[in-house]
Amino acid sequence: MDMKLPKHIALIMDGNGRWAEQRSLSRVEGHRAGVKNIRDLLLHLVSKDVRFVTLYAFSTENWRRPEEEVAGIFRILEDIIGDESKALHKNGIRIKHIGSLKELSGNSRESIKAAVELTKKNTGMTLSVALNYGGRAEIVEAVRHIVEAGLKPDDIDEKTIQKNLYAPELPDAA
Repeated sequence: MDMKLPKHIALIMDGNGRWAEQRSLSRVEGHRAGVKNIRDLLLHLVSKDVRFVTLYAFSTENWRRPEEEVAGIFRILEDIIGDESKALHKNGIRIKHIGSLKELSGNSRESIKAAVELTKKNTGMTLSVALNYGGRAEIVEAVRHIVEAGLKPDDIDEKTIQKNLYAPELPDAA
């Protein structure tokens, strides 16, 4: 029996550092190993007609990790984003960024923007990469946009909040 998967799946990239430590590897090597599996997983999910995947890659809380580990994660990002975005583009996958680009280095910021631009017209799966993302930060940004728009408290409802989130067009993950 073939199980039907939801149209939107969210994945949290967690445990790679612990996996590496259990094998006497550096935490950064664990993060690199975790990233290697993503493309195959995405292509499998495409074959199962999953339309949306959100990959929680680096939260705003992750900045509290040791500086060497954070730097290693962003080196991995910069190493792979060009090649991976080209491969995903060839498979019709659209890449979106969710989160804030402000705190990222110029190289990381430009790599992400280039990947999003390259794939923006693709009509297959949408891969949303939550990088420098925090749920509370997203709510604060949404409220700021609403206040800037001059809405009155009685005019604010769930739809108003939804329209002001980072990716309002994405369906809820199952």
